[in-house]
Formats: sequence, C-alpha cells, structure tokens
Amino acid sequence: MIEAVNLTKRYGDKTAVADLSFTVEPGKVTGFLGPNGAGKSTTMRLLLGLDRPHGGDATIDGRHYRDLPQPLRKVGALLEAKAVHSGRSAYNHLLCLAQTQGIGKKRVEEVLRLVGLHDVARKRAGGFSLGMGQRLGLAAALLGDPAVLILDEPVNGLDPEGIVWIRTLMKDLAAEGRTVFVSSHLMNEMAVTAEHLIVIGRGRLIADCSTEEFIERGRKQTVLVRTPDAERLTKALAREGATVTRDADGELSVADMDAARIGEIAAAGGLVLHEVVQQRGSLEEAFMQLTRESVEYGAAGAEPKSQGGAE
Repeated sequence: MIEAVNLTKRYGDKTAVADLSFTVEPGKVTGFLGPNGAGKSTTMRLLLGLDRPHGGDATIDGRHYRDLPQPLRKVGALLEAKAVHSGRSAYNHLLCLAQTQGIGKKRVEEVLRLVGLHDVARKRAGGFSLGMGQRLGLAAALLGDPAVLILDEPVNGLDPEGIVWIRTLMKDLAAEGRTVFVSSHLMNEMAVTAEHLIVIGRGRLIADCSTEEFIERGRKQTVLVRTPDAERLTKALAREGATVTRDADGELSVADMDAARIGEIAAAGGLVLHEVVQQRGSLEEAFMQLTRESVEYGAAGAEPKSQGGAE
C-alpha cells in the first residue's frame, strides 16, 4: 500500500504539490491523472525519496522508501526509462541492478523474456528505440518481483501490441494482490486499465474514486433521439425543461432529461420515435470537464484559469 499524507513540495515560489493526501490500495490498478504541470512526476519522486517534501509524509507499507533494506524487492519503479548507461547492454544494465540487491542471473533472464528483449539483450541500450527503452525500464521495475509498482507513463513509445501487453501485465500483477500505481496521459487507455483514479491539478487533489464514478461525475447526461417529428418533439421537451440541440441530420441531443421521460412525453403527444439512446460519457470528457480549472499550460485562445495558491 502507498500512502501520501499532506505532501507539500515547493520549488522557489512555485508550489508543485500542495497538501496532497491519498492512499493506493493493493489488488487493483490505480491510475494517476492530471494536466501537464499538475505535480504527478514530483509526487512520484516524493514517494520514492528522490525529492524531500517541505511538508507531509509518503510511505510504502508504512515505511519510507529510503529505509527499505532491499528496495527493488519491495518497490519497482519506472520514472525515466532512458536513464540507462548508453554503453551497457540491456543484460548488463539489469545484472548491475540485480547484484546490488542479491538477485540472481536467472531472474535477469526471466524479465528480459517477459518484456520481449531477450533477443537484443546483448545490444547496447544506447541504440534502443523509445519503445525498447520503455521495455528495459519495465524490466528493471520488475526485476525484484516487487509487491508495489510505481510507473510513470509506461506505455510511452510502445506500439499497439506493446500497449495491450503492458495493460494485461498491469492487470495481472494487480490481480495477484500487488499495488500498481500508474500515471498516463492516454485517457482511453486508463479507462480500460485502471479501476481506481487519483486525479490532481496544480498539486491538489481533485478526485479519489473509482473510474466509473469519475466518469459519472464529469459527464453531462445526454440522450440521442432520432424521430421524424423532430420539431414538435423539441418543443414538447423544452416545455418540460429539457435542453435540446439538433444536428444537420435532424438528430436530437437532449440534456437534463432521461430516456424514459423522453419516451413518456413523445407517447403523450403521439410522436414517433425511431431511436432513443442514453449517451455514455468518456474518461477523456470527464477529465477535461473536472480539470479545466487546473490547466496550467493552455493552447492559444484557451487561457487557463488560476486556482488558489498552488502557483
């Protein structure tokens, strides 16, 4: 289990992490989301003792990372996949790490096979592609067969097959009872991988809930309606308080009213309905909705709004 309690970290006059508290439970994949500059990487560095907080505490199974006698056997981390001596082979890179923890050569061979690098194990890591570098970083994280995994953008640079592979791997590891904490900018991937989400913005907690609950909180209920009586139905629904928009094909998008009520109103007016579909929101839509006040770096014409003292 990972626990952060009132974590605070400042760089000069900027507060990167502000009084942040959360718990990551074992047995499920927990996604860690936030806009660019939200403080995700800083938080992960604080968890691993790579930065010292100005306030609060971060522990793994009740202990600080620095106090773990053989940290790779307890925690596997992927923060900077390319942080590898470019002149070393993949095998020698992992072997050096293994020898610091009393891990045998057999395990090095196992993880190289697991991540699909066995055939290039003797090649210099400096010549690896971005995707191969990610696989080597994952091999290092898995080297000690740890109970806790902290992964920052693990699918970065992977092809579709690799993305499916790491998704399945993370789910399988969580199903074994391990703690899996993973950050990503790929909303669609997190939607099918993470059961639970921790979402931050400007260093502050925005949400700590199941993925399904987060999507429900962020979406505006809409119903797609196809009808030959679009004009009459629009007026009838508007009288009952619904917000109706009509596209170029004549389809209606109805907000603030559920499908059952739409059917009742249509039936009462003798109006024909060809299709009524409750629209399901996406994680991306919910994320954009719930973090829009916390975006630090916006595109031109979309000026972000400031939030509190997290700057």
